Amino acid sequence: MYQLTTTVDTPNVASAIETVESHLHPTPSWDLEDHAVPTGREEIWRFTPVKKFKRLFDADAEATSLDWAFDVPEGVTVTEISAEQARELAVEAPVDRVAAVAGARSGHRMHIQIPADGDYAEPIVFTATGSGGLARDHFILSVGANARATVIIRFEGSALFAEKSDFIIRDGAQLNLVTVQDWSDDTVHGGQRTVSVGRNAHVKTVTASLGGAAVRLQENMRYDGPGGELESYGLYFVDGEQHVQHRLFVDHNEPHTKSNVDYRGALQGKGAHAVWIGDVLIRKAAEGIDTYESNKNLLLTEGCQADSVPNLEIETGEIAGAGHSSSTGRFDELQLFYLRSRGIPEQEARRLVVHGFFWDIIRRIGVEEVQNKMLERVERELETLEAVKAKA
Repeated sequence: MYQLTTTVDTPNVASAIETVESHLHPTPSWDLEDHAVPTGREEIWRFTPVKKFKRLFDADAEATSLDWAFDVPEGVTVTEISAEQARELAVEAPVDRVAAVAGARSGHRMHIQIPADGDYAEPIVFTATGSGGLARDHFILSVGANARATVIIRFEGSALFAEKSDFIIRDGAQLNLVTVQDWSDDTVHGGQRTVSVGRNAHVKTVTASLGGAAVRLQENMRYDGPGGELESYGLYFVDGEQHVQHRLFVDHNEPHTKSNVDYRGALQGKGAHAVWIGDVLIRKAAEGIDTYESNKNLLLTEGCQADSVPNLEIETGEIAGAGHSSSTGRFDELQLFYLRSRGIPEQEARRLVVHGFFWDIIRRIGVEEVQNKMLERVERELETLEAVKAKA
C-alpha cells in the first residue's frame, strides 16, 4: 500500500537575497537552541520515525568521526579546519536538529579543495567508514572556477551518523558528485547537504541510498549566479522495516538557471518505507528558468509504503518551463505481458523491468566501476526478493 500527498508551501533557505517564512523550511541557524528536539508532529518530521534518530538529536552525547580514507591527486587538498572556519565556508546554516548537532559537536571538520582550472579525468574517491558508534562530521567541498572533476563519496560500515556538508561550485566549473550510502543494516544516518551552483556552472549529483536501518537526508540546492545548471538524480532500494527519506529543496534564486530532478526507488518487504519530498521555489528574480522534478516508486511486494510529495512554488510568470510528476505503483503489467509473450519467463521479465527502471539513473553516474557495482547491488536485492517468494 502507499500514500500520495501533495501540499504547496513557501520554502525558505537562508539567503542574502530574501528570507521566506515557511513551516516546511525553518530558518537556518547555527544556534542549537533554535532547533528543538523533534516530536514527530512538526511538518518536516511527520514522515520520520523520530525514535530511530533519537541518539542523533543528543548534543551532549560523546561522539567521534567516521574513518575517512582517500588518495587525492596533485593539486587537490584536504585540510582540517576549525568550527569557526567551517561556519565561514558553509553555504548555509543547519535547518534541522541533526544538522545543527553535527555542526556544533562534530568530531571532524575538513575542507576539500579542487583548484581553479583543474581538470581531473579520473574520479576522486573518498570512503567514510563507521565502526559502530556515534559519529558526527562536517565537511566542505570547494570546486574552483572552471575546474572539472568527478567526486565519489562512499559511506559504509555501521554507525549512528550525523552529517553536515556543503558543496561550493564556483563560476564555470563542472562537477559530477556521486554519494553512496552503502551502510550496514543497523546504521542510522541523518544529515543536511547544501549545494551552491556558480554562474554558468554545471553540477550533476547522484545520490544512492542502499543500506541502513534509517536514512534521512535534507538536500538543498541554490544558485550563486545566472546560467547555472543542476542535474540531481537519486536511487534507493528499501527492504522490510527500513526507512529511507530524501528531502530536496531547489531554490531558483537567480535568472536563467536550470534544474532537472529524477529520483527512483524500489521497495520490498513488510514495513519498508520510503519518503521523497521535492520542493522547487522560483523566486521573482528568477526569470527565464527551466525546471522539472520527478519521483517514481516501484512496489515489489505487499506491505510497503511510499510517500511522495512534490511541491512547486512560482513567483514569476517569466519562465521557460516548470513542472513535476510523481508515481507509485507495482510492475507495469503491459511491460511484463510484452516480455512474457516473447518467451521470457516471468521471473526474468520482472528482473528486466527493475533493471530498466533503475538503469536510466545508474547510467548517469558516468563512472563505469560504480555503475557496475550499482547494478550488482540491484541484482542482489532481486535475488533476495525471489528467495523470499520461493520460501513463501
